[in-house]
Amino acid sequence: MVILGQCTVRGSLSVLPAGFWAAVDVWVQKPQVVNRRLCGSQSHQDADSDRWLASVKNDFCESGGGEEDVDILRSIADQGDLAEVLPRILIPKANPHYSSVPSSELVIKDISNGVATFIPLKKVEEEHVQVNRSNVYQIRLSHAKDDEWFISVLALCSDGWKSDGVVYPKPEWLVNELLPKLAKWSAEPKTSDFKSTLSLISVIRYSKLYQELKEKYKEMVKVWPEVTDPEKFVYEDVAIATYLLILWEDERTEKKLTRKQSFVDLGCGNGLLVHILSNEGECAITPNDDFLFPDVDWLIGNHSDELTPWLPVIAARSSYSCCYLVLPCCFFNFHGKYNRRECKKTQYREYLDFITEVGITCGFDVEEDCLRIPSTKRVCLIGKSRTYQPRDEALIDEQRKEYIKNQQSDVTRKKDYSSCSITDCMQISNHFSQSDAGCNDEKEHQHCLYPEDNSKASESRAWISGFLPREKNEQTRNCATLPRDFIDQVVLQVANLLLDTAKEAQVECVSEENAKSWNCGSSLPLKDVAEYLDRETLQRLKNECGGLQTLLRNNHQVFEVHDARVHIRDWRKEKAAKRAKLEFRRKPPSDLLKTRLCWFFMNHPDGCPLLSELCLFAHGADELRQPQVAKTKRQRH
Repeated sequence: MVILGQCTVRGSLSVLPAGFWAAVDVWVQKPQVVNRRLCGSQSHQDADSDRWLASVKNDFCESGGGEEDVDILRSIADQGDLAEVLPRILIPKANPHYSSVPSSELVIKDISNGVATFIPLKKVEEEHVQVNRSNVYQIRLSHAKDDEWFISVLALCSDGWKSDGVVYPKPEWLVNELLPKLAKWSAEPKTSDFKSTLSLISVIRYSKLYQELKEKYKEMVKVWPEVTDPEKFVYEDVAIATYLLILWEDERTEKKLTRKQSFVDLGCGNGLLVHILSNEGECAITPNDDFLFPDVDWLIGNHSDELTPWLPVIAARSSYSCCYLVLPCCFFNFHGKYNRRECKKTQYREYLDFITEVGITCGFDVEEDCLRIPSTKRVCLIGKSRTYQPRDEALIDEQRKEYIKNQQSDVTRKKDYSSCSITDCMQISNHFSQSDAGCNDEKEHQHCLYPEDNSKASESRAWISGFLPREKNEQTRNCATLPRDFIDQVVLQVANLLLDTAKEAQVECVSEENAKSWNCGSSLPLKDVAEYLDRETLQRLKNECGGLQTLLRNNHQVFEVHDARVHIRDWRKEKAAKRAKLEFRRKPPSDLLKTRLCWFFMNHPDGCPLLSELCLFAHGADELRQPQVAKTKRQRH
């Protein structure tokens, strides 16, 4: 074996070699995190590990290899319980520019010697496999001294390495890309609270179908009618639809179903997911017996907000055969905002466990998977089988009722939620409306969303008390609707407080641009700033949800808020690279430059720290330009 590269890793015996094998497992199970041209890997379900291992041994022996094969033969020798043999398939992403044919590989983990051997197979038959000797490589861990270790990448035939640019990049890639990642993961092993992506379905089938649907619906990106990012929302829904279609295909095979499943999407959104699934009504949902779906196979909650904990309940009470998939995003319980109960977990993990608990209490065998979507909230929970027999339905339903009742009692003891919003809707937008579950005309549509004459009847069948639907027009509460003169007054008050405090401490900065002293203000805790403002001002801000901190963050040209402390922003301190990055993110279009007066030029006692040509805002009325009304994406369409 020829050493291609080696790096040093430091770690105690409590970290290594366990951290090394955790890093190897990432490369084995999730190679796509390093090699972006791969969709993932999958265990070879038809492979007999012992038979493949014996076949590989025979292949090496029959080839008449010399001394260079000794290490390989030693690694693939029988190591008893300390050796793991893992047949896997490497799955490339579908791409017209390179091969997307899956490749088989045998991974041998020699735990006792700290060696992982990767043996590509160029031919796989039921009784025999052939080895692609040119691309055999190893990853080794060796102990130098004390807490010093080495991780090495070795190849059997470095000169004859055959790179396809996809599954097997060049040897330099193994050294420059893979090896540093392995070293990092080995020294800092982190156990994930979540499963690997697509752990419940076939990655190969997912990859193929996703590329087909992505190609089929790519035109929607060009005609996207909303102001949201079409790349994110179109392809995210394509990914979710792909997952569901594979999941449902497996269910049909497992249950020997001849028809495709029916579904109702109870999540919020624009209806694109429904549109995609319908090809291959908007209605308020309240927790009562009027909103059950006895003839539907699946309920879908795609970022369903307040409705999320109700999905398992609605599915369980709709019928014994009704299943559900929920993709939790915002954190709500049955009665309002979800209150944390465990500080040892992340809020997201805790909330997922809560929704899992709801599903289990409702009688579901809840499974968890992680989707491949451009979102930080991508864990889905699936209930497709029950833990009880149909004859026990009445008993389990009493259990559900008691659970919901106890949840309401716990919340009521902490806070009075006599008027709470826990409604959500099956949103099918006018752009993509294709649903047989909604209303047919606008008048009926509005009546269904905001019932007036049937509220008493609905309440008699309600599953909780004190329910009030969400208002049709919700008030914006982010300090953006406050009067401009009020906002300017608060900004000036806070700025003067920081400037005056800095004067007392004799703090000043020197401008690099104009070489003069400039009062950059002091840093104060938010609580001190709040104590400086009068009660009426604070109450007015409190009514706008985020309060003082929200207002200061909204005025980011003037202030910085970090770790509950307020600073006056000094743009001169930004390093060149960081400034370029910030300007790329925040710099408005050229037609908006100099359309507002510079706050520092108008209000700061030392003026603006930047020269006029470097400032985005106008230094005086003579520089002020008239703003041009830019068309929104919706208007352009």
